[in-house]
Amino acid sequence: MSPVIALVDDDRNILTSVSIALQAEGFLTRVYTDGQTALRAFADNPPDLGVFDIKMPQMDGMELLRRVREMGGETGGMPVIFLTSKDDELDEALGLAMGADDYIAKPFSQRLLIARIRALLRRQDLARGASSVDEPGAEEPPLIERGRLVMDPARHKVRWDGNDVTLTVTEFLILEALAQRPGVVKSRNQLLDVAYQDDVYVDDRTIDSHIKRIRRKFRSADPQFDVIETLYGVGYRFGEE
Repeated sequence: MSPVIALVDDDRNILTSVSIALQAEGFLTRVYTDGQTALRAFADNPPDLGVFDIKMPQMDGMELLRRVREMGGETGGMPVIFLTSKDDELDEALGLAMGADDYIAKPFSQRLLIARIRALLRRQDLARGASSVDEPGAEEPPLIERGRLVMDPARHKVRWDGNDVTLTVTEFLILEALAQRPGVVKSRNQLLDVAYQDDVYVDDRTIDSHIKRIRRKFRSADPQFDVIETLYGVGYRFGEE
């Protein structure tokens, strides 16, 4: 079944041209000119991926993303690409810190956007273990159990001490890389390779934003959560409980 891409932008020309380009590539599209309308639609029927413009009236892309992540479940975990103003590093940093999976600066080429969408959907499949599960006769990837942490790659599910924790695709892949080898230090570049496998340039400090958000989510379930350790100047590791 073709992936459904939600486009949210107050510029109707961008919505029309991008929607046509995506449909030509085999995607299904839903377009929204404001964040409030999009949010209501997502609650009933979440898309596979969202592309949000940051600068919109009434509800901007940042607020839309915040509301989406608060929904939890399938809607809260959907991948999101931000469209930012050219060279606006503040937008990019805030977006990643709030849980966006990628960003593209305007003006952008449709070919680049389509490539980023495909890359993010592939990462989502990888996080869910779909690439191996869909092969004939293949078994589901095993659960990852580390103390109070349980990760189910086939279903993109995470539990801590019996409580569900909703992670984005990027957050899931980063945590999985750390939890697979407790005690082993992973550098920012190694985690970037895991989370961003395609030839897309992303600053290595992006990992810091994702780690902070992962910790914040786990501390909502357990204020004492301290299993992800920082080794300053080196990287991160999953502590052995």
